[in-house]
Amino acid sequence: MALYWCTECIPLAVTALLPVILFPMMGIMESGEVCIQYLKDSNMLFIGGLLVAIAVEHWNLHRRIALQVLLIVGVKPSLLMIGFMGTTAFLSMWISNTASTAMMLPIANAVLQQLSDTEASAEEREYDLTAAKDGQENQAFEISEREQKYLKLSKGMSLSVCYAASIGGTATLTGTTPNVIMKGQIDELFPENGGVINFASWFGFSFPNMVLMLALSWLWLQFMFLGFNFKQSFGCGTKKDGDRQAYQVIKDEYKKLGRMKFAEGCVLAVFILLVLLWFTREPGFIPGWATVLFNKDKTYVTDGTVAILMSALFFCIPSNFPGMSRDAEAPSALLNWDIVHEKMPWNILLLLGGGFALAHGSETSGLSVWLGKSLIPLQSIPPFAISILLSLLVAMFTECSSNTATTTLFLPILASMATAIKMHPLYVMFPCTIAASLAFMLPVATPPNAIAFSYGNLKVIDMARAGFILNFLGVITINIAINTWGVAMFQLNTFPSWANTTKTP
Repeated sequence: MALYWCTECIPLAVTALLPVILFPMMGIMESGEVCIQYLKDSNMLFIGGLLVAIAVEHWNLHRRIALQVLLIVGVKPSLLMIGFMGTTAFLSMWISNTASTAMMLPIANAVLQQLSDTEASAEEREYDLTAAKDGQENQAFEISEREQKYLKLSKGMSLSVCYAASIGGTATLTGTTPNVIMKGQIDELFPENGGVINFASWFGFSFPNMVLMLALSWLWLQFMFLGFNFKQSFGCGTKKDGDRQAYQVIKDEYKKLGRMKFAEGCVLAVFILLVLLWFTREPGFIPGWATVLFNKDKTYVTDGTVAILMSALFFCIPSNFPGMSRDAEAPSALLNWDIVHEKMPWNILLLLGGGFALAHGSETSGLSVWLGKSLIPLQSIPPFAISILLSLLVAMFTECSSNTATTTLFLPILASMATAIKMHPLYVMFPCTIAASLAFMLPVATPPNAIAFSYGNLKVIDMARAGFILNFLGVITINIAINTWGVAMFQLNTFPSWANTTKTP
């Protein structure tokens, strides 16, 4: 399965179905036991998260948020880059990384094009005023210099958007598939863990790490593509004609959206309510609403329950305020199944399931115990070194295979290793899960990179040069995070009782 996933010789989702055929035929597990792995609580959480994302995209709410932020930030190159990176990262925390990149790149290109055009016409006016004999060569030089500057700027901007989408996805549990896979694998391999990973605990650990990574990648891209001329980049005290017109482009785009519709308001309200319910379900430092109302003796209500409850509302709430529309027929709901059917990435659900089936299979067959035993010599290496080496390995591996497949393959092995050498499983599983999202070097590594590449101004070498350093920066920040606030949040320097799986299969 690893080989098929890496080469993609058959679709990823079809490879994920192989345990259904092979496990029963090889006498590892009964068919009923295999098939039940394919739709777990984590899948439901993922479906709920996707339904919210589909509703947000369908009513164009993400576009309104993005343009509003850019209007606040302004159009100076550095500030523009911060604006685009911050907005893209925030959006991809909630909607798919691919969708946020696909939406932000055209806006970035339009703004840069406008800046370039305005500068060109300003230069032309200047040239007309000083039309002299030696002006011809001078003008040609200025044009090529301007084109070079804007080519560099547009490369930097394209990369900043696709990188920010990948980085932003790591901040929330539903932000990107590897995060959901990790929650599912932890629950599958360590059923006694008492819900150690939930929406609030994931956010508490990953959000500061995401902000740190975003800041470092902004500095690196700033250095690579804009240089450190702060007066020019931040434009202290300058208000050029070009800036006003580029700002106008954003303003016009925002005007096109018109006033906020009833449907957009409803989607926003449901979305905010969902996030609040996720955070307060089991915040950790006080008993959450679920603990008080439902989970007195068992975990009845999980993050998946909340996600499905809130996303079901999209099919009940009308898209127009009843009585507001002039039409005789009733207004349609915020979402209908046709839209969901068209936009839902069903293959990912099978991929998630395939991963859980594999993990369960390696547990049942005793493979994970054997793997763990063969990794015992690693006990002599200090834990922080193990974590750094494994994160680097995963970050390199994810460049040439999908981050979903990478996480699915590595996590069960890491879990066996951690239990064998009596190390907290999260100490290696957390860094490696986030490292799987650090696919920055190649256009094929992840869909956002491919979209940025398709705009035509990037060469593979540009992406590889920028991404290579970012991979290292990412691995360093994750390992700083896991050894500082990670240790404090999850007591990572102890071996938890729930991970003690010495019972033989």
